Amino acid sequence: MGLVLLVRHGQASFGSDDYDVLSETGVEQSRVLGGALAGQGIAPTAVLHGAMRRQRDTSLAMVEGGGWPVTPEADEGWNEFDHLGVVARAATDGGDALDRRGFQRVFEDATARWYGGEHDEEYAESWAAFVGRTLDAFDRSCTRDGVTVVVTSGGPIAVVCASLVAPGVSPRELASYWTVFNTVAVNAAVTRVLEGSTGRRLLSFNEHSHLPRELITYR
Repeated sequence: MGLVLLVRHGQASFGSDDYDVLSETGVEQSRVLGGALAGQGIAPTAVLHGAMRRQRDTSLAMVEGGGWPVTPEADEGWNEFDHLGVVARAATDGGDALDRRGFQRVFEDATARWYGGEHDEEYAESWAAFVGRTLDAFDRSCTRDGVTVVVTSGGPIAVVCASLVAPGVSPRELASYWTVFNTVAVNAAVTRVLEGSTGRRLLSFNEHSHLPRELITYR
């Protein structure tokens, strides 16, 4: 029996030239999370992260906060999808100047176009390909014993959760479940999945009670 903890990376640098950098808040969120998990008696046998800088740096700050004698390992299967590319291919005006609320509206329209499947040739990675490589990474993580902590992004976490609550559906059908999970993911939140004799079970989603109110962010 194994336990997989899916962690969304800390707050990145929304609106800056390089989004893939943790903000000061993101670093603090990650340290707080590590300390909170250690306080719960969590001692991971492995810490994995996607190849993106915000994912790697979250894992490092989390390990520091938890005081864990483990070296994080990269698995590119946990990378976020190219959300900037997806948004850029949607028909929008003035997207670069949008505030967070405006960007969210554009983001939802753009991802709907992406997972609709009618424009796959326009994207570096189709929706179906993204779902497939995320679930492959999830399978790899579930083969490990003990507690495995995976630092990834909201998109892959939402794919895993959607697949667990709607097993066996097609990638296109999975999209409606994915959207529900993806739109409420909190930075440095934890989702727990149990791998047991009866299969995989979603134990919790988006836990963030370890974060004080001033550290709760969504983007």
